Amino acid sequence: MNDAMLQTILLVAMIIISVSLSAVILLQRSEGGALGMGGGPSGFMTARGAGNLLTRVTSILALAFFVCAIGLTIAGNYARGSRSVIDADAVGSIALDQPEQTAPAPEAAPATPAAPAAPSLDDLEASLPAGQGAPAQ
Repeated sequence: MNDAMLQTILLVAMIIISVSLSAVILLQRSEGGALGMGGGPSGFMTARGAGNLLTRVTSILALAFFVCAIGLTIAGNYARGSRSVIDADAVGSIALDQPEQTAPAPEAAPATPAAPAAPSLDDLEASLPAGQGAPAQ
C-alpha cells in the first residue's frame, strides 16, 4: 500500500475518532453540573447502565485515537527511511567543492567622496526660485 494512501486513511480515521470521542464525552453525565446534559432517569437506559456503556466506549475510542496517532507517526517516518537530516555525503561535498577562502583584501579608500544617496536641504534651497529660499520670520 502506498504510504501517502495509508497516511490519508489513518488521518480520516483519526478525524472520525476525534469527533466521536468528543461526542461521547459530552454525552456523559455531568458530575459537576457544568453542561447539565445526559444522565437523567428518562433516558433510554438507566443512569448506571448508560455510565458503564459510555465509559467503555470512551476508553475504546481513546485507545483507537492513540493507536491512530502512533500509526500516523510510523507511516510518516517509514517513507523517510534511514536518511538523516544531515546527510554525511552532502556535508562532505560542500566542504570539498568550495575553494579555500583567504582573508578579504582591505578596500582602498575612495579618492573622492561618494555622492549622497538622498538630496540634502542645501539641494532643496538651491532648487527653489530666488526669494523663497529663506523662511519668513
